[in-house]
Amino acid sequence: MIDATLSLDPAFVVGPVRRRTFGSFVEHLGRCVYTGIHDPEHPDADEDGFRPDVMELTRQMGVSTVRYPGGNFVSGYRWEDGVGPRDQRPVRLDLAWHSSDPNLVGVDEFMRWCEKTGVEPMMAINLGTRGVQEALDLLEYCNVPGGTHFSDLRRKNGREEPYRIKMWCLGNEMDGPWQIGHKTAHEYGRLAAETARAMRMIDPTVELVVCGSSSAEMDTFGAWEHTVLTETYEFVDLISAHAYYWDKDDDLGSFLASATNMDHFIESVAATADAVRAAGKHTKRINISFDEWNVWYMDRAESVPPKGDDWPVAPVLLEDHYTVADAVVVGNLLISLLRHTDRVHSASLAQLVNVIAPIMTEPGGRAYKQTTYYPFEQAAKFAAGDVLQVGIDAPTYETKKYGDVSTIDAVATRDPETGAVTVFAVNRHQDEAAQLRIDLRTLGDLDLVEATQLTHDDLTWRTTADDDARVVPVPNDTVKIVDGVLTAELPRVSWNVLRLG
Repeated sequence: MIDATLSLDPAFVVGPVRRRTFGSFVEHLGRCVYTGIHDPEHPDADEDGFRPDVMELTRQMGVSTVRYPGGNFVSGYRWEDGVGPRDQRPVRLDLAWHSSDPNLVGVDEFMRWCEKTGVEPMMAINLGTRGVQEALDLLEYCNVPGGTHFSDLRRKNGREEPYRIKMWCLGNEMDGPWQIGHKTAHEYGRLAAETARAMRMIDPTVELVVCGSSSAEMDTFGAWEHTVLTETYEFVDLISAHAYYWDKDDDLGSFLASATNMDHFIESVAATADAVRAAGKHTKRINISFDEWNVWYMDRAESVPPKGDDWPVAPVLLEDHYTVADAVVVGNLLISLLRHTDRVHSASLAQLVNVIAPIMTEPGGRAYKQTTYYPFEQAAKFAAGDVLQVGIDAPTYETKKYGDVSTIDAVATRDPETGAVTVFAVNRHQDEAAQLRIDLRTLGDLDLVEATQLTHDDLTWRTTADDDARVVPVPNDTVKIVDGVLTAELPRVSWNVLRLG
């Protein structure tokens, strides 16, 4: 058994826990929308065709925001196709995923789903095949009370009051050659600046996210952020970051250390933004919207879109079935996002349903939770107050991708009003349990409220609709507090939550 010590002090605060850290993502991709959130043939579907079971699982999971409608999809999307009478809406080719979209779900339907589910919308606009005017038209439709063409069209379509959407993404992954309307950093930066400036003329209160790099592995990473922010700094609030991880080349050790890469990604983007801030003599600070992150096995067959004349509606795409190891990595990525709460002001787990998702559905049938559901649910539920700096003293292990990394990673939150503390920790060691020690005396007189762990002897175990409850967070009975010092055993490759109050 390895030994590890965590050091906490309420005086060392990173920043507040931000509810927008626990966002998700719904894209018109595969079965995320159709037979995912929307399934009018389901026996329990509501009057809008939405699945109540998916809405309830979304609420239980603690999802705060949902980004929509893409993703790669948005770079060819005509939002007008998805409003008005459904029987008059056109079917369009989706070039991003070689599919067809019947436009049965559009802006109004998605906004009703958000209101029913209790999440904040994060709307993405098309800066691939479209531009400033189309973005203004959509903003007018959504946020202007009435008396204009598009606001009155919304009222005609049944929504009297404006939606007042706050968060807007200025396109998606425009650095990627795979993106419809792919642009150079300068081309995109100019377009984003023009769009942002005009949008603020309609609604000065909008919060705008400009596209950062789609991956830290892009050849243009860093330079892209610098150029784009040089063009847009005064007109935007956040810059996006996207990252996906998977057990590539059968290298579990590196995969379990994926948060090391996320840490570096966040710190590099923040440093670049601050460099632009200094060079431009700006006063405000640009922060990060990590609005796509997850485990995604891109090399699997289910991630390959259809070809040729096959343009199906809602094909099975990107339907990864997650393991116990995947859940531990997702938990560790949440630790990274919380640890950087001073700069990460929003994040979106990609995606919510069926497509690389924590929630899976059967068309017309059952919905169930994947292993990755639980770390997200617990972090969203129990992270509260301030994020504390955590000193970690633990052995390291060598990885092929990241060199030596700590066997233990952790973050802690503290509610300054109640003094309640929650510690989220992962043990990355593939073979050894860890004996964890935390001196709690600087935090006040604390008792154990609850301690749970998520792990399994078989790290490749996956949930199914028939068996989705065998691997869930269960009590950790090893936790003790003696004279203000907490000790606990953390199993190998495990996600752990320690709640103190």
